[in-house]
Amino acid sequence: MRHYDFNIADTVIRSDRDLVTMGLRGFKPFAMPDDTERNADCTLHFIETLTDEQRTHTRELSNSYVVEADADGVFSRTKSGYLYSIKSRGDKREATLFHIDTQSNSIVTNIVCETLLDVSLLRFGLWMMFGVVLAPRGGIAIHSSAIACNGRAAMFLGESGTGKSTHTRLWRENIEGAKLLNDDSPILRIVDDEVRIYGSPWSGKTPCYKNVNLPIAGICRLSQAPHNKIRPLGTIAAIGALLPSCPPQYAHDDYLQDAICATLGRAIRKVRVYHLECLPNGEAAHLSHNTMMGDE
Repeated sequence: MRHYDFNIADTVIRSDRDLVTMGLRGFKPFAMPDDTERNADCTLHFIETLTDEQRTHTRELSNSYVVEADADGVFSRTKSGYLYSIKSRGDKREATLFHIDTQSNSIVTNIVCETLLDVSLLRFGLWMMFGVVLAPRGGIAIHSSAIACNGRAAMFLGESGTGKSTHTRLWRENIEGAKLLNDDSPILRIVDDEVRIYGSPWSGKTPCYKNVNLPIAGICRLSQAPHNKIRPLGTIAAIGALLPSCPPQYAHDDYLQDAICATLGRAIRKVRVYHLECLPNGEAAHLSHNTMMGDE
């Protein structure tokens, strides 16, 4: 049977269907050539019905609202792994299910992609399941806007509406060589004791899907202010700045949250974390660039 491999954050997902032709255009830059010889780190299978064991949760972990699909999601533990159930509020069909077996890293789903809504559900469900694969591998999809500049990357965090995308746009407008890496869900990974930022197939409303990874120069949490001021954060404050931008659905599961906190702990020992109070202007972009990129 033919399979389709996608290399995301140096983690290969092998699917029995082509995700690009199913409507996930953001996966195209991550598609691997058919003749590439590499073992898969996880597999994805599209099936008609999940088994009773796969569909039955042992403990519900979180409920969340998925804005892009106007859907409600429920993340749960099962005997063999995790179950994610997602259902659009305007859809009369049964919920779409995604299950991952954490021993084999095998993902199964009963989704049938017939509409643009289905594509949105598939995109988000895969983000949830892939995050489970990443966590023990030292990887985290972090809600942020990441910018590349002269061979390194910077990541900007903040609540929705804080101005993450605005700030990285100001970098591109004011700083030579600055290019957007990802505008919603870049992946932080520690590889060979180095903290790196990877592009991903998930980039929110901005279609920026780059199969690129770079060492990270700095991480910065933004807040709006009537001035521009940046300061480095201590260990506890740095964890406090990063953790809210990690997948909140995993927060009530000890296994996933412990893995995420371990990765964050290693990351902040190697990369400085800052807090930037800023205006939406070029001066703020220069301030964060010069501070994190080491030009001052």
